[in-house]
Amino acid sequence: MPTLLSGNAQAADVLLSQNKPVIVSSVESSAYGGALAVDGKTSTRWASAEGAEPQFIRVDLGGPSAVNRVKLNWEAAYATAYKLEVSNDGSAWTSIKSVTNGNGGTDDLTGLSGKGRYLRLVATKRATSYGYSLWEMQVYGTSDSTGDTQAPTAPANLKAGSITASTVDLTWTASTDNVGVTGYEVLRNGQVVGTTESASFTDTGLTAATAYTYSVRAKDAAGNTSAASGAIQATTQAGGSSSFVLAASGDIAEQCTASSSSCIHPKTANLVGQMNPAAVITMGDNQYDDAHIEDFTKYFDKTWGKYKSIMHPIPGNHETYDDTPLGAYKKYFGKIATPNGKTYYSWEMGNWHFVAIDSTEFSPGLAANAVSDEQLNWIKQDLKNNTKPCVAAYYHHPRYTSGDHGDNDKMATLWETMVQNKVDLVLNGHDHHYERFYPQNADGDKDAAGPVQIIGGGGGATLYPVKTEHPATAKAISTYGVLKLNMSENAFSTQLIGLDGKTIDSSPTYTCH
Repeated sequence: MPTLLSGNAQAADVLLSQNKPVIVSSVESSAYGGALAVDGKTSTRWASAEGAEPQFIRVDLGGPSAVNRVKLNWEAAYATAYKLEVSNDGSAWTSIKSVTNGNGGTDDLTGLSGKGRYLRLVATKRATSYGYSLWEMQVYGTSDSTGDTQAPTAPANLKAGSITASTVDLTWTASTDNVGVTGYEVLRNGQVVGTTESASFTDTGLTAATAYTYSVRAKDAAGNTSAASGAIQATTQAGGSSSFVLAASGDIAEQCTASSSSCIHPKTANLVGQMNPAAVITMGDNQYDDAHIEDFTKYFDKTWGKYKSIMHPIPGNHETYDDTPLGAYKKYFGKIATPNGKTYYSWEMGNWHFVAIDSTEFSPGLAANAVSDEQLNWIKQDLKNNTKPCVAAYYHHPRYTSGDHGDNDKMATLWETMVQNKVDLVLNGHDHHYERFYPQNADGDKDAAGPVQIIGGGGGATLYPVKTEHPATAKAISTYGVLKLNMSENAFSTQLIGLDGKTIDSSPTYTCH
């Protein structure tokens, strides 16, 4: 066990972590959110999901910092093995301490030498059958953000890629910085219209046959802003009267309210409002845990429920856990969820045909229903009858996933049906992470003729870790957020919008098959 610093040495340390933003891999319940581990109270705690590892807790120190000491006050569910890591950007991590013989209580890790904006504790071995639990995690050191006056280099090689009547894809060469670039501002006609952490962005909601001028600026953690990139001009295509924006997510409302800072579904509901979508799609598990009607009315209805009039939901496995499987789901949503008396249906907007599928019927053991030949035959006939040039389908259980549940062979026939009918976009939930795939064929191999599959399971329920990524995975991250779907007359692009309103990931613009 590391030795305690002397009183004089401790006096030189500054507590950097208290009440700073926290991200965790999971929580046992909403009562044990990550923020409780940095609130300065030894009566509140973070607790991870039980029986799984690794688990992590990450704190944003607010700017570049030198980390000298980390003090961990473990609850009874402690880690016998863990490591501390630092990062400038939250993506690339450097280990500064490994512990293999932890015995709980208080670990006062001193003499550390780490530099970064973020500190992460990764627990890899449990002492109990439960998860990991911390009363407090305190990070000490010195912040050097105020001394950072060097701005990043200006982004270079700004280019416009795919252009539709309402969207423009932008890419550029990443900037460099003495500490680290934290993001970019995208300017349209001299005004900031969006931010992104990556060197790409899709500008949406544009007017057809219109010229726009773009430039990009880089920012670092200290707030220094680079000079603007060289400006370029892009002109949208003619047409565009059928363009619209959709919001989509799955795995949404836990049994918590906005009065709890660790309650996520009120925050994702606010993101939906900021998008001002033409319609809202949900990919199942709308309400946790057993989706009783009193839970729908007490939790989901108070947040995402404000969009019910423009919502097109489908059920997940949790909706089948009600006393009467799907009973509360049908009662709460009514005809919105069962327009034809079934829990699967289709609808249209603009040049798009949408197929809402109840995948619980394809997953014996996950639901009370048997495999639904009736639904599969209906799906095939619906797709055959479709006259729209663009097609999207959504259902809860993904065929392919790098997440906790793993690939689902019970969805193979359904996925093959999507491929055979040249569906353009497939949205799923079930695994509580975000994952965007390149277009895939029936075997899950990259194939431009196949659908783009996206898992949007970060609507509010406890996150799951991302495991080994599939060869066809374009982006996978365990994070909360809402999908923003930019649908045009013959193309689409997608963005994942994080809780801070920033774009975490952007897809290319895909032309409909």
